[in-house]
Amino acid sequence: MSAANGTDTSQPILLREDKAGIATLTLNRPQQFNALSEAMLDALQAQLDRLAADDSVRCVVLAASGRAFCAGHDLREMRATPQLGYYQELFQRCSRVMQAIQALPMPVIARVHGIATAAGCQLVGSCDLAVASHAARFAVSGINVGLFCATPSVALTRNIPIKRAFEMLVTGKFIDAQTAADWGLINHAVAEEELDAAVATLAAQIVAKSPVSIRYGKAMVYRQKQMALSDAYEYAADVMARNIMEDDAMEGIDAFLEKRTPKWGPPA
Repeated sequence: MSAANGTDTSQPILLREDKAGIATLTLNRPQQFNALSEAMLDALQAQLDRLAADDSVRCVVLAASGRAFCAGHDLREMRATPQLGYYQELFQRCSRVMQAIQALPMPVIARVHGIATAAGCQLVGSCDLAVASHAARFAVSGINVGLFCATPSVALTRNIPIKRAFEMLVTGKFIDAQTAADWGLINHAVAEEELDAAVATLAAQIVAKSPVSIRYGKAMVYRQKQMALSDAYEYAADVMARNIMEDDAMEGIDAFLEKRTPKWGPPA
């Protein structure tokens, strides 16, 4: 397991492990509940930039060490620099990380345990998929300290209905994992002892598919979501036509007709 950027090389704040086409990034500030310090955001951005250019990676898992997934921004660090320009740059930096997750060509799965609050909840909402233990809890709790979770609300309202999101935002209340699954913030809620297996199964299902098709699909899904219906269909039709011209699609169709397992090529 290799270390990503951190202020203390003896205690790396972000770990990366690659195995069988799956890259696992682990937030590693357990004593701070993996709060998103400036150094953590920089480490995440650096790894996401590397992953974007790494054709060997077919799926990314975002995990965390210690008792929590992520408690949001580092409030102590934020309070030390009470300047508008500093806060504007900090939240823009965080927003770039969240957008970089969705811009990756491969799917990203959040592996959630413990709490995911404020920007930590935003991190879950920014991932393409999420699996959580039954003990996990989610909140956008900035309102409890007088700070409306504006940037987390962007991811939250793109995952769950607006009235449910708004209630979370103005009350700061927690929801449990099963509620998060029912509302669409996560895909699955599982027993704590089944969490690793559930994440591994989902990642393996993705790795087993054509990497070219996955890349076409992820980019298309997010782009068409912002379009009018007719524009979305026109764009999707063009993407599908280009996808079917790829060797993987031809191989997949031939394999289906010949009743055999397809042999996928490398990402385009």
